[in-house]
Amino acid sequence: MTENKKTFPVTPIIYTFFILIPIYWMATISFKSRQELGSGLSFFPKEPTLNNYGLIFSDSAWYLGYLNATFYVLINVALCLLIALPAAYAFSRYRFYGKEFFFFGFLTFRMMAPAIMLIPMVEIFSYLGLIDTYFAVALAHTYFNLPIAIWILEGFISGIPKDMDNQAKIDGYTYFQYFKKILIPQIAPGIGVTAFFCFLFSWTEVLLANALTVIDAKPINAIMTRVASVFSSNIPILSAAGLLTIIPGIIFVIFLRKYLVKGFSLGRID
Repeated sequence: MTENKKTFPVTPIIYTFFILIPIYWMATISFKSRQELGSGLSFFPKEPTLNNYGLIFSDSAWYLGYLNATFYVLINVALCLLIALPAAYAFSRYRFYGKEFFFFGFLTFRMMAPAIMLIPMVEIFSYLGLIDTYFAVALAHTYFNLPIAIWILEGFISGIPKDMDNQAKIDGYTYFQYFKKILIPQIAPGIGVTAFFCFLFSWTEVLLANALTVIDAKPINAIMTRVASVFSSNIPILSAAGLLTIIPGIIFVIFLRKYLVKGFSLGRID
């Protein structure tokens, strides 16, 4: 009879430790003053201060940047899921001319760097009068996120037996009812994974967000890039702003954690 031995997870702990070092350092600096930061190296703030965070929340350009980024990221995620779900279903269930070409061809758009499409997108959105709006940034990000969203969801939908579709038709379900009551609950982990990747790209992308916004819809990452030279001597305030940009991602992951765990583990071989 073999005895099950519990192993100590050394590698994940070491990996987590190295990931947390920069975050801890950034958090420590955010609670320091410029004078203390310039006085020498210290692992803890000697005189912790909230002035850096107070400056961010008292300046509308800073805190509105977080709201702007949140708005266009959520619009982007919603657009990607609304378009990708029926498209992925079509690729999974139907046969049509050029299916393989289109399915793999879509990924070429995702492989392009955003800088390649910068000038055309600025020209198009300027012509449409959408510059400095949430919708412009959301659409630009959807251009890059939609192919990967279709790719991921197609794999999850293909894992659902086609007999379930036929049974739903026999039971009198419309396509909308089938999607709402049967398909979406079945592929909820895949939807969570798709939303995660769309959120990740849209929240961290700077180039398009900066070029397509001027004042009203300027996101926080673009604001930090623009004012970095002005606040180059004020590292604590940039650290505080950087730390705050991590919080929405953490909240998003916590909200979708059970779907992400299931979705990422479906392709794992035990």
